[in-house]
Amino acid sequence: MWRLGFFFHEMAFGLLSVFIPLYLVAFNDTSVLGGPLVALGIMTSIAVFASIPASYIWGYLCDKTRRYKTFILLSFASSAIMLFMMTLPFAQNILVFVALYVVMQVLHISHEAPKNVLVAENYSRNEWEKSYGLYEGFTEIGYFIGLGIGLVFTGGLFAFAALGPTILATYTLYLCSALSVVAFALSVTLVADPMIIFERRLVNIERKLDFAYRGMQAYGMRRPRLPKQESFGGFAIALVMFSLATSIFFTPLPIFLSDIVSQYHILGLTSTSFVYFAYLLNSLGAMAGYFFIRNRALSMDLRKQLPRFVLIRSLLIFGLVGAVQFIIAPNIITGLILVLLGFAYGVYHIMMLSLSMELIPQGKSGLFDSLIGLGTGIGSFLGPFLASNLNYMPTFIIAATIFLLAFIILKFVAIRT
Repeated sequence: MWRLGFFFHEMAFGLLSVFIPLYLVAFNDTSVLGGPLVALGIMTSIAVFASIPASYIWGYLCDKTRRYKTFILLSFASSAIMLFMMTLPFAQNILVFVALYVVMQVLHISHEAPKNVLVAENYSRNEWEKSYGLYEGFTEIGYFIGLGIGLVFTGGLFAFAALGPTILATYTLYLCSALSVVAFALSVTLVADPMIIFERRLVNIERKLDFAYRGMQAYGMRRPRLPKQESFGGFAIALVMFSLATSIFFTPLPIFLSDIVSQYHILGLTSTSFVYFAYLLNSLGAMAGYFFIRNRALSMDLRKQLPRFVLIRSLLIFGLVGAVQFIIAPNIITGLILVLLGFAYGVYHIMMLSLSMELIPQGKSGLFDSLIGLGTGIGSFLGPFLASNLNYMPTFIIAATIFLLAFIILKFVAIRT
């Protein structure tokens, strides 16, 4: 039940995930920051880079104080306030809007580390993948509904589109703020701090004992072969590269999708509606991935499977580039690839999150989000910048290549075999 507040939180941010980039591009004064795509890259990268130290600090503080609920409530309350402030007249200036967005993201990230710890400490290690899969799958349904609301708002249904872009944008921000208030109210009642915190420490002890046992077994062999430990450095580099590639691909993607719909019409959707529809497909794939790994985790060798799903992301983006370049049903192929990209991400995310909770010591739970933030921050600027200067296809090829490098690092450096 404690996940219910997060469900409404993800509903709000599902709607915002597409709304914010398109809303920013609609500003008349984006030239102040170098144009729509560059403005999007600057805003997103500033927000993410500011969130990197914040992620580490929030993670440290929640482990230090053992008051995880407090930081979850801070995240949801601040999101509600910042989103409401974005509707006020002074926020129509692009610089003010960017500043509000950055502050919101810095405070919003405060729920990530506590959420990860709640799962890790409330369940035993062999249930982590199942529990993370349940959490992510359940909240992804909320994210999916949020995207669906965006599609309804912009698709002309129920005369919402007739309200006009300015009023529609204001109502969208009001709705997201209200959903954050609901998330806050539910979390006040339903979220509780763990009574005893020891599972991560116990897992770390078990890992060290297992390594020592395998070492003793190796010395008893005729040709001893020392066991390998996972390389945290390798995991960290792969994690940064994965988030870098993801951000390079997805940050300019709403604008790319908006552009191609004018060339290849589908289902009679407007360009904005098509973007929401495409993200709905991606969210549907992620949802399937979360529930897949929840049901199959115990029968899979996660350490062997993890690199494969990173490779799949690389191959899918190369396939997308080929479909668009050779005009092979680009709309249909793009939709299918977005579903598969979401599925691969869902499986990867649960595997990587579970392994990271083994490797990251107590007191540094925010390190996981900080590493993701590092890659995301760089990619958030590079994606729009490269798309603006090189066009979309070279940008996507770069993202696919970085995914490929992340696969190589995971396969040959980070994973214990």
